[in-house]
Formats: sequence, structure tokens, C-alpha cells
Amino acid sequence: MTAGTTAPVAVTGLGLLTPAGDGTDATWDGVRRGLGTAAHDPALHGLPVDFSCRVPLSSEELGRRIGRAAWRMARNSGLAVLAAREAVLDAGLDPGSWDGDRVAVVLGCGLGADAEREAQAVRLRESGPEAVSALTSALVLSNMASGEVSIDLGARGPVLAPNTACASGGSALAVARDLLAAGRCDIAVAGATEAAVTPLVCAGFWRAGALSRRTGTPVGASRPFAADRDGFVLAEGAGVLVLERTGDAAARGARVRALLVGCGSTADAHHPTAPAPGARGAEAALRTALSDAGLAPHDVDHVNAHGTSTPLGDAGEAALIARVLPHRPSVTAPKGVLGHGLGAAGAIEAALTVLTLQHRTVPPIANLGAPAPEFGLDCVSKEPRRQDVRVAVSHSFGFGGHNVVLALARAS
Repeated sequence: MTAGTTAPVAVTGLGLLTPAGDGTDATWDGVRRGLGTAAHDPALHGLPVDFSCRVPLSSEELGRRIGRAAWRMARNSGLAVLAAREAVLDAGLDPGSWDGDRVAVVLGCGLGADAEREAQAVRLRESGPEAVSALTSALVLSNMASGEVSIDLGARGPVLAPNTACASGGSALAVARDLLAAGRCDIAVAGATEAAVTPLVCAGFWRAGALSRRTGTPVGASRPFAADRDGFVLAEGAGVLVLERTGDAAARGARVRALLVGCGSTADAHHPTAPAPGARGAEAALRTALSDAGLAPHDVDHVNAHGTSTPLGDAGEAALIARVLPHRPSVTAPKGVLGHGLGAAGAIEAALTVLTLQHRTVPPIANLGAPAPEFGLDCVSKEPRRQDVRVAVSHSFGFGGHNVVLALARAS
């Protein structure tokens, strides 16, 4: 291990709303159990693929917990607000007393408020322009979740909304780390949100051949790195982390859950949806993250894989891991339990990596007996594994050729 190019930052708070549970503790318990959460979805009834992974929180309950501002929020914004509140509370911070000018919000989002967009399109077609909500233009903006979190928390520093498709959560955390390093803020509330499980989105991914078609057994449909994987399962969720400079966290006596020690972001510059041959861009992101952290490949104990359960994607990622990390670190892939949260996935998985480091426990990959024999990976399956994980990497890859890898280390 050598000195990294950027000082590590402390992760002092976590907030999660996922199909595995309402809150960080519930999500961690659900992911450790390693059971899929996919189920038939009434909103997708009649489609060739009619199942998804939903956050167990009704719109009514979501609105009640948000409060008076809920009327103007799409579901993705509401999930982000609740996850951010949990993360800030977990960090021991009080928005009522902090200097909001020094608080940044960086929340990624891929598709955003597609349910609202589709509903308003139906109103326009069936009843004319007078039936369209005056809130439509604001609701569907992919930056609105970061804006609503900023308003809710009184955060007046840089407020950004990276959109790198399914790598958006990873991008948000990398940008937040850079804002802290540059002195642009003292606290960064960072992560991602997504609530785009809609008929149009589902039909589009189905037509692209990206979704699992196991309609008879949806709970077992998402199976990263399995020989018989056939596609991913649409999901929703939000993951938010509070990041601070390590000195600032120490000065206020904050609990540090883990350290974000390196980030790597690259582009394939190859194809809108297909990864570059040999996963060249993803490999560059992994090597950049390790170099940024001052780490060598053999320092990595664990990989939280992107692991979407698609034939092509998993094969490329498996080859990448085997090539760059031949010492066979443990591998998990939360999408087996959670489905693919699209833009939110990278932030949720980074938070789960933090919990793996903190609790020295690697959750199992759902629906996986053993990885496809050609992969040669040490995939954790069937039950959680106790492991003294000191350094872990979290992979996020997105349409458009986006690659983001985060390197995280145990705080103590």
C-alpha cells in the first residue's frame, strides 16, 4: 500500500430504502438472508414480464412520513428525502443547527419520475392539455430529488444530480468526495434514488432482451453469476451516505462507519448499451480507483459486484475480476436480493459495502448455488460469510459506457 492521490473521506451516516427493507437495518438484515424480493407487480399486469422488486412502502405511508411537502414530490424524490433524513440522523448531525452553506447534496438519478411522465402523457392523449398537471415539468426532472433533499435539509452548498445511468450512484459519491477534497463543502449528503418501475420502462427493457423472463418463479429470477441467468429484475430504491473529511469527523467525535479511499470513473467510448470487449473501460476504472487509494490489487479482500444477472454483463465482469484480482477475493452481488435499482443501485451497493466492512460479514448472492464454472470466482452463496474484510471495491456500470469503481476501507 502506498499513499493515495486524494485523502480518504469518512462515511458517517447511511440511509437506505430498498426492496429488502424500510431503513438501513432492515435492508441489511434482508440482504444477509439472501432471499430474492421479486414478486408479481399489479402495475405491470398483462406485460410479458410482470414482476419487479418494490420498496415495501405505500405511496400513502411515504407521503405521511414526508409531511406537507409530499404533494409536490414524485416517488423517487420522496424515497430520497426519507433516505437522506435517515443518513443525516445516523451521522449525528442536526440540520437545524448546521451551516447549510457548507453542506452539499449530490444525488444521482437515472430515469427519474417515469410513472408521473407516463400518467401525464395518458391525460394529455385522453383529455387534452388542460388535464395535464401544472407540476409535470418539475416532477419529471431528474435533478428534482437532489433539489427536494436540499430544501428538506436546508443544504445550500453545491446541489448536483449526476446521471450516468446505472452508475449514477457511484458517480454521485465520487463527485461528493471531490467536493470535500476541494474544500467546496464540509458535509456531503450523497447517493442516488430511482422509482421507474413502469409499464413503458419494463416493456423497453424487455424488448431489449435485458429482463429475466422467469414469470413463473419471480423470486428466483435474479441470479447473478449463475450459469442459467437470463436477465435482470426491475427495482426501485434509494441509498444516501453522509461523507465528511476525516479530520472534521474526528473533531466532532463522529462514528466513522468506513472510509471512501479511492474512486475511478471511465468511459468505454464503444456502444450505447454493450460493454467494451474485454471490459476494458471497467478494468481502467478499477485500476484507477486502486491507484487513487494507493492500493495494489492484492490489497482487495472483497468485491461488491455490479452483477446484474445478464449473460453478457456478468461474463464480462467476472473476467475482469479474475484478471485484475487473481487472488480470488470474495464476491457478492446484491441485485440477487434487491433486483436492479438502475440509477440508485450504485449508492445502495456502496452502502452495503460499508456495512460489510463494518460488520465483517459478506452477504450471499441470492438464487446462486455456485457460479458458472468458467468464471472461477469466489462467490458467496447460500449464507452470509464471516470475513475480516479490510478493503473492498464496489462496481457500477451503466448504459452509455459509464464505469465507476469505489474503493472503501474499514475505519478501524
